[in-house]
Amino acid sequence: MFSIVKRTMEFYDLENIYQADAKEEGSLVPQEDAQGKDVAVAPDDAEEQTIPMGYNVSLHNIVATCNLGTEVDLPRLSQGARNAEFNPKRFAAVIMRIRDPKTTALIFSSGKLVVTGAKNEDLARIAARKYARLVQRLGFPNVRFKNFKIQNMVGSVDVRFPIRLESLATEHEDYSSYEPELFPGLIYRMVEPKIVLRIFVSGKIVMTGAKSREQIQQAFENIYPVLLQHRKSGGDAM
Repeated sequence: MFSIVKRTMEFYDLENIYQADAKEEGSLVPQEDAQGKDVAVAPDDAEEQTIPMGYNVSLHNIVATCNLGTEVDLPRLSQGARNAEFNPKRFAAVIMRIRDPKTTALIFSSGKLVVTGAKNEDLARIAARKYARLVQRLGFPNVRFKNFKIQNMVGSVDVRFPIRLESLATEHEDYSSYEPELFPGLIYRMVEPKIVLRIFVSGKIVMTGAKSREQIQQAFENIYPVLLQHRKSGGDAM
């Protein structure tokens, strides 16, 4: 299942907000994250600082998977559905879309199904069930809805003060990757929770890899005191 999700993320743009921030900073978006190591959480002394009220961590995309419990004839599936496309030379899955909830599904011949684009966990589950029913009605009566799981959540927040990425990268060199000539954001890898953060000089942060809202919130609580330590002078705090 992990390999399917990895291929899905390579094929489908799961991080529109991340790319939008990159374009805003005026640089190129890399095809892959810079290679890095597992990283530590914020230092103990930094964690003692509290986060001001008012920060809103927004969810932008949920990636979920499930198993249809049977193999699927992809050419036959794509021919029977108007909302599906299949180009095996490009990608070995049928791409199907629905409007409510607005999502995209990748359906593999093994019966694995990946749903992207939902804005919360409930919508991801509803969408996955709808896709399973669609496949069932298109001539696959043995389809079942099994093993639903949230694989990735993408969230973002704006701390609303500028950040000195150079000093952050230097002080946390084992935790972060910063190559401004390739990508304007600093990539910070956190161990607990295991989240990847893209931190921009503007104060915008994109978090990926979470399995729950709680993990996204915890990652922000961990990184916020670190960002305060590398806040550019002149930036207004909340």
